[in-house]
Amino acid sequence: MFFPLSKLIFFVITPSNAMILAGVAGALLVLGRWRRAGGGLVLAAALGLFAGGLAPLAVWVALPLEERFPRFEDDGTPVAGIVVLGGAIETRLSAARDQLVVNDAGERHIAMADLARRYPQARLVFTGGSGSLKDGHVSEAEIVGRTADTLGLPRTRLILEDRSRNTHENAAFTADLVKPKPGERWLLVTSAWHMPRAVGCFRAAGFTVSPYPVDYRTAGRRDAFRVQGFASEGLQVLDLVVKEWIGLVAYRLVGYTDTWLPAPQTSSVSMSSSETPEGSASR
Repeated sequence: MFFPLSKLIFFVITPSNAMILAGVAGALLVLGRWRRAGGGLVLAAALGLFAGGLAPLAVWVALPLEERFPRFEDDGTPVAGIVVLGGAIETRLSAARDQLVVNDAGERHIAMADLARRYPQARLVFTGGSGSLKDGHVSEAEIVGRTADTLGLPRTRLILEDRSRNTHENAAFTADLVKPKPGERWLLVTSAWHMPRAVGCFRAAGFTVSPYPVDYRTAGRRDAFRVQGFASEGLQVLDLVVKEWIGLVAYRLVGYTDTWLPAPQTSSVSMSSSETPEGSASR
């Protein structure tokens, strides 16, 4: 129930959708009796589209997420495994065109290929099922399996988890699949703006990971007053990160994480399940 409900809610409250719906509702009210209320809605929608599209509002919303976990630095600790989260593959187009088609989170797969080369002894896990509400759709893991050669990935090392539909299931199913041992270092690859929720889910599943953030949407605090060249760029980032903040709240409320905004641990090396992460940390 949580999965289809989240799809519906996200459609309605995604900022660009919400502002367009508000504008349409306002226009309809203007044509009726409630002209003042309708005019107010139209104005609010226009201001929202301006602030979200051209002003740096999207950057302000994104920065706390992207700056939460620092870039991974290899300190020489052996890497036992690498977990890459799905979300970057356009499964419908990939299946239709019989080739790998990625979206603007494709850095996840670049990092997967790079890390597979840098850590040849590490276990390599890709976790991603189908995000479709309908049954029978091809999974991201299946696409990765088909196109491993394109990515330069060794098929013999690939461990594919193809049942998960969201970040909570990514973590739970992967932990059950690989059964990490205490003291092992596992790298978690996902988008920087998604890393807090992802880390929270893995910690809740008893799987402590070392974050390896990629797919940044801002250049850092230097972008705090940067005006967008195209409204579509700002709205795309705003839609993405607002949904991520909502996801963090929703996951905390349903118990998928145990803190509102997971933070880095004092040590990036996996702890045993008996240890409690600093800050009671928790897609």
